[in-house]
Amino acid sequence: MVPQHDDPLKTPVQFVRGVGPQKAALLAKLDIHTVEDLLWRLPRDVLDLTDVRRPEDLEEKVEQTVRGTVVDVDARQVSGGRTLTAVLLDCDGDYVRGVWFNQPWMRQRMLMGQPVLFTGKPKRHQGRWEFTHPQVQWLDDDDSSATQDGPGRILPRYGLTEGLRMHEMRRMTSSAAEGFADKIADPLPATFRATLQLPALSEAIHRLQMPRSMPEYEAARHRVLFDDLFEFQLALAMRRRAWKRQSEAPLLQVTARIDARIRRLFPFPFTEGQNAAIRDVVGDLASGGAMHRLLQADVGAGKTVVAVYAMLAAVACGFQAVLMAPTELLAVQHAETLDAVLEQSRVRRGLLTGSLTAAARRKLLASIRQGETELVVGTQAVIQENVEFARLGVAVIDEQHKFGVAQRARISAGASNPHVLVMTATPIPRSLCLTQFGDLDLTLMTDLPPGRQRVVTSRIAGGGARQKAWDFVKKQLRAGRQAYIVCPLVKGDAEGDAGPRGADDVYQRVIKALPDFQVGLVHGQLDRTDRAHVMDRFRDGELNVLVATTVIEVGVDIPNATLMIVLDAERFGLSQLHQLRGRVSRGAFQGYCFLFSESAAPDAIQRLHALEMSADGFRIAEIDFELRGPGDVLGTRQHGELPLRVADLSRDAEILDAARREAFTLVGSGEFDAEEFAPLKSVVLQRFATVMDLPQSG
Repeated sequence: MVPQHDDPLKTPVQFVRGVGPQKAALLAKLDIHTVEDLLWRLPRDVLDLTDVRRPEDLEEKVEQTVRGTVVDVDARQVSGGRTLTAVLLDCDGDYVRGVWFNQPWMRQRMLMGQPVLFTGKPKRHQGRWEFTHPQVQWLDDDDSSATQDGPGRILPRYGLTEGLRMHEMRRMTSSAAEGFADKIADPLPATFRATLQLPALSEAIHRLQMPRSMPEYEAARHRVLFDDLFEFQLALAMRRRAWKRQSEAPLLQVTARIDARIRRLFPFPFTEGQNAAIRDVVGDLASGGAMHRLLQADVGAGKTVVAVYAMLAAVACGFQAVLMAPTELLAVQHAETLDAVLEQSRVRRGLLTGSLTAAARRKLLASIRQGETELVVGTQAVIQENVEFARLGVAVIDEQHKFGVAQRARISAGASNPHVLVMTATPIPRSLCLTQFGDLDLTLMTDLPPGRQRVVTSRIAGGGARQKAWDFVKKQLRAGRQAYIVCPLVKGDAEGDAGPRGADDVYQRVIKALPDFQVGLVHGQLDRTDRAHVMDRFRDGELNVLVATTVIEVGVDIPNATLMIVLDAERFGLSQLHQLRGRVSRGAFQGYCFLFSESAAPDAIQRLHALEMSADGFRIAEIDFELRGPGDVLGTRQHGELPLRVADLSRDAEILDAARREAFTLVGSGEFDAEEFAPLKSVVLQRFATVMDLPQSG
């Protein structure tokens, strides 16, 4: 007997026709427990079998699909240094060809005997139909039989678990849609849906699970993706509005005299990108409302100049300023930068980190509390409860993606309401900016200081190529240059040579391999004093080679260090590799970065190839994002994923833009507070009130 519920969507999933206790146990492994859970288990994609053709029925310049089995794979170099990957499909005795240029990883993805679908616009070439860069769908046993048994249909494809077959999942979701989809409440007012030409939510779920045509499926998919992103953007807009309504921030007027005094401290003129960013910041400081701005800069664009300017503007107006860095090493480097800039200045400054002695910490905290220390640089120690500022005017958070959202909120909490400048030298994909940092104003700095050269980057695989790279490095070292050798770990894996090599082991090997040169070692487990001593020796030219982990990723600026070898490069993210190679070519000499990798994994080859081809950090970030997803790109897996149900920020960027426009217009106009939007506001608060610290009213 089916148990009765006030909400039929809460009915246990085992009572859906075609499920039962055994299948329910398998669905539980997918976190599907109720009818509602099953309805929202949306297809990851669909097999469009409405236009699958035999080769003899293909037409030129018309998008269509063929089904076949991989019988030959060929990859080779062609003119212009390009690569060509060609795949031959056996389509029931007739053959078609798929070709890809500069995508060598496709060779590993196309397995002999694998059934696939090619979709694209074919052309005749050497007597055979050929698809250039076709869309590929790899078929499993269920898919393969369905393409033969069910031509003309559209088949949803789902993520599964062991013991559950695709045809079983299709049957269960269809049953749920038939019996319960019409019970789904729609939080969007009918007039609002009509304006945006969106189908009802119940209809959209039904057509996603049981699509009758691709236009119908796409319209349904657009609706649920729009809802997911729209509700998220509404939450961001609500948080932004709440911040704007907070108590007024200090009014900091940067006069022409203050501007000139700050600029005189720097021994170089600012770039146009730096000047534009400073104009944004100065406008915020004088607005009377709290600045909440994200400053994104490519590697080497000089974002620190903008941060120092903002902090000195606060001090010049009689307020304090603080800069929070994610690591002690970076905090120390920022403090050293400020010391150099302010060498002839009377600005009082302090460095607050966890390694201070108890007595030194008490003294510094008292000085901050009394307003005597005007500039504070530190780690997360600066936002501990016992740190009290007398008149905090500006707070700068460096490399914000290494902190959680709560930490950013904490620095702007309390009696004072400082201006907050968040900055990162890790370019962030645009769609991720609109979500992870969507409540902040955005400033981009893409230009580099004059004379900065592009780093020559090469992926190195195979013993011969490695030897040539080492020979080149030795030649450059003899010419007086310096080199970094970067390792992914401090200690190597237990497998030794079979696993990734640790910095300690590599250091010993390099000493033996380069007996004519002085070699140093630096990593995060070293004592701070020892680490600083090694870095000073490398900076002063006493060391020729520095073996390191990613502690050198940001903040290290040694113009004579023009060489970098990254070992086991596939273990790093693209943006991280881009950051690392930004340590070289910071002076007058050409820089070189060698990415050592023996990985044959297609995605690893694809990522490293992208780094060889592009020096644009923003483009690299987009590629990294497409391949690895938001958590890996920003290192946020440890903080939890973005709170989205079904949307993919890379795939659904256009929907995100539309959702953001509508959300910010709705909240900004005050229309969102109308009674007709009360159900939608309730949904937004249920999803995001806690994770975004949203006000429950107003």
